[in-house]
Amino acid sequence: MALFDAILELADDHLVLGHRLSEWCGHAPMLEEDLAMPNMALDLIGTARTLYDHAGKLEGAGRDEDALAYTRGEREYRNLLLVERPNEDFAHTMLRQLYFAAFMEPYWQACLDHEDEVVRGVAGKAIKEMAYHIRHAGEWVIRLGDGTEESARRMREAVDALHLYTGELFEEGAAEGVLPARAAMRPVWEDTVGRIFAEAGLDMPEGAIALSGGRRGEHGEGLGHLLAEMQSLHRAHIGATW
Repeated sequence: MALFDAILELADDHLVLGHRLSEWCGHAPMLEEDLAMPNMALDLIGTARTLYDHAGKLEGAGRDEDALAYTRGEREYRNLLLVERPNEDFAHTMLRQLYFAAFMEPYWQACLDHEDEVVRGVAGKAIKEMAYHIRHAGEWVIRLGDGTEESARRMREAVDALHLYTGELFEEGAAEGVLPARAAMRPVWEDTVGRIFAEAGLDMPEGAIALSGGRRGEHGEGLGHLLAEMQSLHRAHIGATW
């Protein structure tokens, strides 16, 4: 069951962040982003679907991807606190995406030689997607951080608000011993984020208080609201199919 728990954590991360990005659909600051952000959300949700499906088969309890995504409560979700943070403004959204993708790209790289065939398959596809997410979000972090006085202020506020949650990226959780060591990704993550911050004129925070608890099911109220919206149709029509 250790692999089940570890894959469930990854699936929850990708589903929750995908849903957060999808909230920008029709509200992005320009048409190009109104197309790009839902597509990035679809990347994440597609990964989540494959992982949930595989987790359900590993569990062997008859739960499929829909059951795992739509019938669990917020205390049963094991996603990072970072991915459930509200969108706030465009600067917050792009920085949150950079933080997550800068971790997941090397993490999926490390999964390429995993003994589990599905994990290897997901990794091979997700690496390319995360590389694009890093490039896309990184360009916006630079553009805003090195832009106008207002955009730079908003990006600094995003760093202050979100960097507190990045330490949880490197906590092992259920993945310890069955998936690559999360802590081993820190040097690559710091190098990627640090390089982008340098171009953006941003300072990398040091010694900040690290907030965690998502892997233990300890979430903010925002996740409850997100799940209520995301799960409403399924819960209203349990067992319905297309």
